[in-house]
Amino acid sequence: MTGTVATWLTQEAHDRLKHELDELVLQRPVIAAEINARREEGDLKENGGYHAARDEQAKMEDRIRKLQELLRDAQVGVRPADDGTVEPGMVVTIAYDGDDSDQETFLLGSREEGTHGSLQVYSPQSPLGAAIRGASKGEFREYALPNGTIQKVKIVDATPYAG
Repeated sequence: MTGTVATWLTQEAHDRLKHELDELVLQRPVIAAEINARREEGDLKENGGYHAARDEQAKMEDRIRKLQELLRDAQVGVRPADDGTVEPGMVVTIAYDGDDSDQETFLLGSREEGTHGSLQVYSPQSPLGAAIRGASKGEFREYALPNGTIQKVKIVDATPYAG
């Protein structure tokens, strides 16, 4: 499949990320004041506090941008169809190399979803996620591992995440 895949988020994850974004935006004046205070200490070349505050500001602004992008394009709480086709928001079980005893179950969604107990979360943009998107139960797909070898997996099950 080609094209951009919208990020799938539960309402809980969306609310948590929105809260994080609001908190970061509220911190902007605090960081700006810290930078100004450090700037007034004198020589900027030798001012470690100033450079540390600038680094913190850059990291914070980067996170704000990422959160704004993620939340703007997210599909929130939309349950995918329960038709056995793999798409973001599905709990997927795969079997490796046609060995039905070597299985893995995970949520296909944003890593921002965080933890769901023992349920792993894989991104739809990951090599595995991209390979299995659009696949149906019983279908085989292949993807490249980091070492260059090809891994074959069978879709054992795909059901909408229920929370």
